[in-house]
Amino acid sequence: MEKLLVKKTGAALGAFVENIDLTVPLDEEVFSSLHDALCENEVLFFRDQNLSHENHKKLALLFGELQTHPAYPTVEGYPEITILENDRDNPSKIEEWHTDMTFKKLPPLGSILVGKIIPKNGGDTMFSSLSVAYDDLSREWKDKLKGMNAVHSFEFGFKESLEEEGGRERLAGALLENPPILHPVIKEHPFTGRKIIYVNKLFTSHIEGDDEGTILNFLFDHIHQEKYQYRFSWQNNSIAFWDNRSVLHKPVNDYWPQLRRMERITIEVDS
Repeated sequence: MEKLLVKKTGAALGAFVENIDLTVPLDEEVFSSLHDALCENEVLFFRDQNLSHENHKKLALLFGELQTHPAYPTVEGYPEITILENDRDNPSKIEEWHTDMTFKKLPPLGSILVGKIIPKNGGDTMFSSLSVAYDDLSREWKDKLKGMNAVHSFEFGFKESLEEEGGRERLAGALLENPPILHPVIKEHPFTGRKIIYVNKLFTSHIEGDDEGTILNFLFDHIHQEKYQYRFSWQNNSIAFWDNRSVLHKPVNDYWPQLRRMERITIEVDS
């Protein structure tokens, strides 16, 4: 195999990876290079990777154990592969910037998302760097946020699904297993040591002691700035692999009534 080629997007985050075939087993050197590239660039993009479900699973297993998701359908025989399929009759309910599953005590390391059916127009995904956003904070804000904790909640994040007819019954188990939880407002990446603003509009209900929501609203305005973002345009068999520990993302739901089908595996964090 040729040497891995990592081409930065030129934005605050993201790189395209070339000279790699993700349908074949990766040796230790290539895996190490991929891991380092993910930590450095926060999200990696691949084109023309015709992965089978087994390929997808084996690639994800190189990075850790795999999660299942309580709120989405999965591929038959592959409970770890979540199906994200939307069209006119089944619109996406996710509109907000978010970091996946921060309602868990140990949120996932990252996700590998494969584009299976891509609309002719629209359907991009936005990514934003929480580490660059932290670097841009003033010294006063960095000092102020030190030691603060925020509440992250499954119930808060899935309120639309819970309000649907039968929603609370369908998600009763997930609600029981995922009570609200505290995370530090400022976290540190376990490999790079970079500090991260760890709040997101989907799952973070409030910051302790911030009764008026002034601090949280400031942080939302700050981390959503365009200068921290990269917009990825999908093609069939494209892949986005993002570091969930330091990245926000959101879909651009502008493709109705076209069909968009994605398949995602989410990887557990070690500790």
